[in-house]
Amino acid sequence: MITGAAGVVGTVLRRGLGDRYEIVGIDRASRGGTNVRRLDMRRPRGLDALLAGVDAVVDLAASPSVSTPWHDVWKNNIPATMNAFEAAGRAGVRRVVFASSNHVTGMYERDPPYASIVAGAYTGLDSSETPLIGPSWPIRPDCPYALGKVLGEAAARHYSDDYGLSALCLRIGSVNVENRPLKPRHFATLLTHDDLVRLVESALNAPESVRYGVYYGVSRNHWRFWDVANAQVDLGYQPYDDAEAFR
Repeated sequence: MITGAAGVVGTVLRRGLGDRYEIVGIDRASRGGTNVRRLDMRRPRGLDALLAGVDAVVDLAASPSVSTPWHDVWKNNIPATMNAFEAAGRAGVRRVVFASSNHVTGMYERDPPYASIVAGAYTGLDSSETPLIGPSWPIRPDCPYALGKVLGEAAARHYSDDYGLSALCLRIGSVNVENRPLKPRHFATLLTHDDLVRLVESALNAPESVRYGVYYGVSRNHWRFWDVANAQVDLGYQPYDDAEAFR
């Protein structure tokens, strides 16, 4: 099951995974095609019935803009996330792949050398010497949207411990319809459609022993500043694309 299946990420995943998985898509929007059911995750009547027999949930349901105000995060994103975990736990789903965000550590990008990389000002910088921001670094959310994702990561930990659910959190990089960098920051943060599919499929197929984890999702960009080493080890994720190809 993919929640938020009619959005950009959900659409990419349905197309990229549809030939290998039987996918149930749900979204509160009416768009999305014949394989997307209309359901509002804030008031998910009928969700338990839809989860019967579901092996894994990819939870994308949220207002995706980083400019989403706290009121909307509180009223929309947080209930949608909590309802997804609660229903998955009740249904005995094997694994939830939670779409977190790179913005949970976004404040690091105001510090050197990341601020220069984000601005595309590379003079005097060596990409090989840039400290990679890892999932063990303290969180530094840069917006209310990111705060909601922080709570989602905590919920994943709780449901993994309390329900025995395998809950994997993906701090997804920059994904857009155009599938290319649209601003200087994207040369570091781009996650191409193909690498997005590789990342999520790796999370779905990770060994049963992987019960909880937080992983950055980014392509193999020359200027990337997030560490994907644990995603490579735990999940077998291997990104192939490099944003430099679009310069």
